[in-house]
Amino acid sequence: MKKIGVLFLMALIAASCGQQHKDSYTITVKIDGVEDGKTVFMKKADVNNQPVDVDSTTVQQGQFTFTGKADTPEIHFLLIDQVGNIPVIVENGDIEIEAYKDSINFSKMGGSPSNDDFYEFISGTRGIGERINALRQQMMKASQERDTVTIATLQDTYGDIQEEAKEYEVNFVEGHPDSYISALVLEKMLMSQSQTPEELKELYSSLSEDVKKTAVAERVAKQIENLTKVSVGATAPEFSAPTPEGEELALKDIKGKITIIDFWAAWCKPCRAENPHVVKLYEKYKDQGLSIIGVSLDRKKEDWEKAIAEDQLPWHHVSNLKFWQDPIAQLYNVKAIPATFILDENGKIIAKDLRGEALDAKLAELFEM
Repeated sequence: MKKIGVLFLMALIAASCGQQHKDSYTITVKIDGVEDGKTVFMKKADVNNQPVDVDSTTVQQGQFTFTGKADTPEIHFLLIDQVGNIPVIVENGDIEIEAYKDSINFSKMGGSPSNDDFYEFISGTRGIGERINALRQQMMKASQERDTVTIATLQDTYGDIQEEAKEYEVNFVEGHPDSYISALVLEKMLMSQSQTPEELKELYSSLSEDVKKTAVAERVAKQIENLTKVSVGATAPEFSAPTPEGEELALKDIKGKITIIDFWAAWCKPCRAENPHVVKLYEKYKDQGLSIIGVSLDRKKEDWEKAIAEDQLPWHHVSNLKFWQDPIAQLYNVKAIPATFILDENGKIIAKDLRGEALDAKLAELFEM
């Protein structure tokens, strides 16, 4: 009986020590082939998504260590001078990484829940990524040889693999609702626009309350809310901005039977290439009620005005001349241009991001109704 009591006491001590250790983290990285004294920086992204230094250390006898405390899990990067960087989730616990100097992207990490999940996710996507890279090389070769049959086949295969990648990400989030990595995967989906706002909202709702409290999950929630406001079926948010003449022009003042909000810039080559086509469509449908307002993401007024004149764009134009910080672009969650929103006479968004023949077909459909 006495022996059992001693064992029970030892177990309590061990549990107590373990609990105490969970209040801090130790990241141990083993890496061969890197000389002693090599500097390693721990970095993370700030609110403007710019890298900032968090800590630094040096390689000693083929390894280096970082220690500290983490309130919540957060992704960091360990930058080894002239070698590369290793992503790691900084959270309390013993985190172990086995890195390879000549193939840093194949590093193994684990020892804490988020890093175990992180390695699981990376391992699962690695094979898909390798197949996509192989296909791209084959498509490049087929393009050089002008082998249209092979190109068409490869494009179909590429689409299938992309769908497989999307499905893998969705299944991961659904299967790991308590994981910080699921929040990171959701942010990746947002950036790639691989899912609709409604699908993203449903996936976000499946996350645990603890995960929702992390900084990345809070960002995701805000972005999903913004996306929902400008999804097909929503009423387009109102805005106003200066015209080239310096007058304030509001969306509500130029709405027609059909209105196109066109996000573009003088420096955007795809935008400029599409402009002649849009001019033809405008001339075709303007008398039937087509209205267009161009929202420029230029920085300089002279560049903006010169592009309008060169491309002979006869519709309405506004710009705050604030590049990607333009408040209208942020309101409409525009992350890339050209970007278009097609509105009906009531201001409801009925289509997005149509170009070329797709835009032709949509306008023909709308004006024949």
